[in-house]
Amino acid sequence: MPDTQKTPQEFYHALTQQYQDFFKGFASHQGLEMLTQFTHAWEAWLQQTQKDPNAWSDLLLQYQQNHVKLWLSLWGFPAKEGEAPVIAAKPTDRRFSAKEWQENPVFDYLKQSYLLAAEFLTKAAEATSLDEENKKKLKFYTRYYIDAMSPSNFALTNPEVMQLALETRGQSLVDGLKNLLADLEKGHISMTDESVFELGKNLATTPGAVVYQNELFQLIQYRPTTETVLDRPLLIVPPCINKYYILDLKEENSLVKYAVEQGNTVFMISWVNPDKELGNYSWEDYLTQGIFKAFEVVKHITHAEKINTASWCIGGTLLASALAVKHTDPSIASATYFTTLLDFSEPGELGIFIDEVQIARRESQLKYTQLLSGKDLALTFSMLRANDLIWSYVVQNYLKGQTPPPFDILYWNSDPTNLPAKMYSDYIRNMYMDNQLIQPNALTLCGVPVNLRNIKVPSYFVSTLEDHIAPWRTTFTSVKLFNGPIEFVLGASGHIAGVINPPAKKKRNYWINGQLTQDADHWFSTAQSQPGSWWPHWQHWLKSQGGAATPAPKTLGHADYPILEPAPGSYVKKRI
Repeated sequence: MPDTQKTPQEFYHALTQQYQDFFKGFASHQGLEMLTQFTHAWEAWLQQTQKDPNAWSDLLLQYQQNHVKLWLSLWGFPAKEGEAPVIAAKPTDRRFSAKEWQENPVFDYLKQSYLLAAEFLTKAAEATSLDEENKKKLKFYTRYYIDAMSPSNFALTNPEVMQLALETRGQSLVDGLKNLLADLEKGHISMTDESVFELGKNLATTPGAVVYQNELFQLIQYRPTTETVLDRPLLIVPPCINKYYILDLKEENSLVKYAVEQGNTVFMISWVNPDKELGNYSWEDYLTQGIFKAFEVVKHITHAEKINTASWCIGGTLLASALAVKHTDPSIASATYFTTLLDFSEPGELGIFIDEVQIARRESQLKYTQLLSGKDLALTFSMLRANDLIWSYVVQNYLKGQTPPPFDILYWNSDPTNLPAKMYSDYIRNMYMDNQLIQPNALTLCGVPVNLRNIKVPSYFVSTLEDHIAPWRTTFTSVKLFNGPIEFVLGASGHIAGVINPPAKKKRNYWINGQLTQDADHWFSTAQSQPGSWWPHWQHWLKSQGGAATPAPKTLGHADYPILEPAPGSYVKKRI
């Protein structure tokens, strides 16, 4: 750590060096791949401009003219009365919301100069006639580069940072360095005050117990809080690339607690955070040793003839795979899918990271590591919203020396899980690359040709309007894949906030009852908007699937499946 007793110049140099060293390490996960893809995309663009210079010369001329106007305004040439700035930040752009960016002419120039360059690069990327795949990559990496180079991300070009350093006599920079060094130890950028949270204390606190475990998962049964429960228990299959407690955050945000309070006997799969010894576990293993085993244990403990199921994201892809394999099993009463992709034809911006070259390079690395690092996955998702999930924290944590406030969802976001190499390869190739799940009998799992059209149980789909991981128009195509009754619901907000929307907060809205006969846009144009959370609507649907009220069990587990430890269990507490 730099010696804070040095001269200001020496200290600032040391701080800058630490900052650069951190980002070399930070970028090592995806940085080389990102640079390679960015370079390839722009090389293709440059080749095109040489063949057809007219495609971009007008953009360049306009950029030059606007920059001349900006220079003239900086050197005191008066603008015409009522004339707007050469370029202005969007009202939603929080990077330049402080008054210094508007009132100080030097920083106003820096801001506008950056925005002009960003506009030029964005329009240039958009104007290309590259093939669709390369154009998407060009636009994405151009945006990522633009975001990274914002003057707000650097101490000497951010007036807020400089002003704060003056006001605190450099203490903000000292505190920022401490934050930086702490994050170097953790290996990720802090998005929340992680010291505030502890699983089982103020997160994942819904009372229950682990009633079964194997190498792949623990099964949690939650304690009923009502005198009677539905005789069809609810088994939840969460993502295996994230931890289950996104569904059991603080009490006021817990979907698990809500489901228990509605009279459901709730079971939750808590996937292991695997080490390299589990690197050969496959997609089929997650079915046979995971979901199928959970089906068996839940039915044995509750003596239920039928069970309801719910799932989220890749958990839903696993559940649909399981139900297609077990399509003759009459014990599954219904299935719910939260923001789940089954059709991977349009996976949104995640597709930027998925092509044969990138996947083959990744698989060659996994031969040695046997695991896809959860940190790599977390960085990939953060890159999709870099300003919100990377650069804003760089500025606040390291340049301003502030500690981010406690936020349960962001704590969960900073607690990723690894994925076995074989399972990752099965998932990325069979689903994202080849889109085999929606093709009848193209994929064989557990010896059974998979055809989603064999699934006839009632299904409830929840998608979210601003989802950048499972785009809602793509998830909508799933309604045509099953042969059972379908309920499709669209929530406001994104992949996480659109799902974790408890009714008591009376936030957002959702859409229901659109016509399913045509495409997603037709459904939306015919749907009805409802205020608040979709949770009560889902609970009403669950109860409508049948089943009778029965006295709530007095104890958890079973003689054959005794309690192993209290919820949330030990598997979920293993951090990378």
